[in-house]
Amino acid sequence: MNITPQAYGEMSRNASPRSNVKVNVSAAFLTGGAICAAGQMIRMFMETAGADKDSAALWTSVILIAASSVMTGLGWYQRLAKHAGAGTLVPITGFSNAISSSAIEARSEGLILGVGTKIFTIAGPVILYGSAAAFIYGLLYYIVTR
Repeated sequence: MNITPQAYGEMSRNASPRSNVKVNVSAAFLTGGAICAAGQMIRMFMETAGADKDSAALWTSVILIAASSVMTGLGWYQRLAKHAGAGTLVPITGFSNAISSSAIEARSEGLILGVGTKIFTIAGPVILYGSAAAFIYGLLYYIVTR
């Protein structure tokens, strides 16, 4: 049986479930907005409690990362992502979920060869290219401002 790319594309479109783009985009927007609003409320609470802006921002990040990791461990983040889609990819919480998920999946392989190895499956490229980009931008900044 020889299938052309066009025939395969048609078969794929027919077999794929239909999605309601308006509902998906709205759910993603509202969920991402709610996560960001929660972060802003945490930051404002910290500043009202007496923390300076930098400390409030730091603690907001720590709280969002911890909450996302706990929600991932309890299976709540995946259920939220199922309905909210890309709205759960707000950078700090989505990254925390990705790292926590990798660690949870690998826990049966042990702490060293499982969790210790797999936890950086997602984070490794981000750390590598983030560090490389920071070095290049820093070097360019140094050259331009010198």
